[in-house]
Amino acid sequence: MKDRQAPPVSADHAATTAEATPWDGVADRMRAGGLRWTPQRRTLVEVLREHHGHVTATELISRCRELDRTTTPSTVYRTLDVLEEFGLVKHGHGPEGREEYHVLPHQEHGHLYCVGCGASWEIKPETGAVIVDALAADLGFAVDLSHVTISGRCQSCHD
Repeated sequence: MKDRQAPPVSADHAATTAEATPWDGVADRMRAGGLRWTPQRRTLVEVLREHHGHVTATELISRCRELDRTTTPSTVYRTLDVLEEFGLVKHGHGPEGREEYHVLPHQEHGHLYCVGCGASWEIKPETGAVIVDALAADLGFAVDLSHVTISGRCQSCHD
């Protein structure tokens, strides 16, 4: 899937808003791709606009339904697929294989998950590069770091 960036914001639009965001122009891009800009899609984008970090589709559906009871899971999932093509979200998987989305991902990263306390952390880019490079050198294996979750025990639970 090709990673596409949001189109530049026009000077007129930038002058009417306090600050341009990556979410600007999503409606126009969807329409340009032959998709309808529905109230449910608008609601999802508004929910995502306010969210930072990781979120599950179930959490997004719940929040969207608080704002618009007509929101359906299929619309949320289809719209998330389009938003991933635009580079606005990136899907990954948690420790139990649960699909989750990283909103406005800056870099591809994996996660650490503590089986003792349930805490999780992002793997630093430089640490992720070591993991990816080691597996490539040892096994010739190309790792999709965004789908890597390493389970174990954090220092507090290990001690």
